[in-house]
Amino acid sequence: MAAARDVVHALADAGLTVATGESLTAGLLAARLADVPGASAVLHGGVVAYQNAVKTGLLGVPEDLLARVGAVDADVARRMALGARAALGADVGVATTGVAGPEPHQGRPVGTVWLGLAVPDADANALDVLGGERDGAATAILLRLDGDRAAIREATVAAALQALTRLLAGRGH
Repeated sequence: MAAARDVVHALADAGLTVATGESLTAGLLAARLADVPGASAVLHGGVVAYQNAVKTGLLGVPEDLLARVGAVDADVARRMALGARAALGADVGVATTGVAGPEPHQGRPVGTVWLGLAVPDADANALDVLGGERDGAATAILLRLDGDRAAIREATVAAALQALTRLLAGRGH
């Protein structure tokens, strides 16, 4: 809760809003943010995009990209973050896509997770603090997590909150 509280307060201090596009976390990140009193000032909402049809239909991930690389991919994570940002009218988009298990998925081992973060073009350089695979105003960060399904999903939420904290600090807020 402390990490989510810090993110909500940092977003509020910066005058920014956030939206999520979540696959393997299925809304846990948005729920964690919404647990914080005052989150309604910064959390626009979230899309649970468990199925590829939702990734394409609501988040704008190209069908041919998903057919070519599968859902667990850097470009898909970036597109999901951009799509969440656009669909929900937020300043920052955060996406989660990966394999929580118990079995590998699309040739990716359990614990393979991509976080996507997207910001306004004017803030694109703030993404540099996150590393990852940046393309314009979006980046994707690869995580290799251990544990069972619940542990991987929780670790993904924690990593997303940490990335948001670093991003906001990198903006000078």
